Amino acid sequence: MHRLRRSVRFSVNAFLDEDVEGANAFASRPSGTGLAMFFELAVEVAGPIEAETGFVRNVVDIDAAVRQRVVPVFAAAVREHWRERRHIGFSVLAGLLGRAWRLLDGCWAAVRVAQLRLQLNPYRSLAIDSEVAEMVYFSEKFEFAAMHKLWNDKLSEQRNIEVFGKCANPSGHGHNYTVEVTVKAPDGGKGLDVGRFERIVDEQVIAALDHKNLNVDVAHFAAVIPSIENLAVFAWDRLKGCFGQMELHCITVWETDRTCCSYYGPSDR
Repeated sequence: MHRLRRSVRFSVNAFLDEDVEGANAFASRPSGTGLAMFFELAVEVAGPIEAETGFVRNVVDIDAAVRQRVVPVFAAAVREHWRERRHIGFSVLAGLLGRAWRLLDGCWAAVRVAQLRLQLNPYRSLAIDSEVAEMVYFSEKFEFAAMHKLWNDKLSEQRNIEVFGKCANPSGHGHNYTVEVTVKAPDGGKGLDVGRFERIVDEQVIAALDHKNLNVDVAHFAAVIPSIENLAVFAWDRLKGCFGQMELHCITVWETDRTCCSYYGPSDR
């Protein structure tokens, strides 16, 4: 079984009755004339590879289904909420994702929808993995700068250099890290307070790591190698149980745009 993810971008101007279709799907289509609300919906489908094409599903088919079935639903909701001066909260968005699931699942023979992820901005997303959008996955990215040295005192100097290479530099080296925290929010995210969520992550993780020499300034890493794998566990241990009804789901840490590690905790692995 393979999983294929396709992102479809579209924009809706709440002040207009309809938007110009446009011709640049890379930016968004409809194009969203003027000041418009931008959406990026990632559709993940699961199924076998078609012998004739080598595809799980032709992405052209996914694009067409989203634009024909889902975009009008989002556009109508945005304009209705604007006219009635109602807030488009997380529960509304979760409901729209649930409707999108029901509109898309079953569109393609032998292929089922596995996840829908709505990118709210470049650093924040909302996802569901069921047509019943009672549980949503809220993710947000944070950044911190730190330095570390990868070194194991139980190994010889030569072996440390063989294992860690330039990362074993005695003076250490730095990274601009990104950490993404994902929580499960019940009831369609009704109780999700983004400000409180951000403060918790900032106080428990970012403040503990930002502009620190991890090996020297963070007591935990005096006996633990400060790899991204162990940084993810460190963040998990600092955040578990901090979000009330929301359950911590996953921590992902990037040290470069090419290297990251995700940790799901002892119960989910």
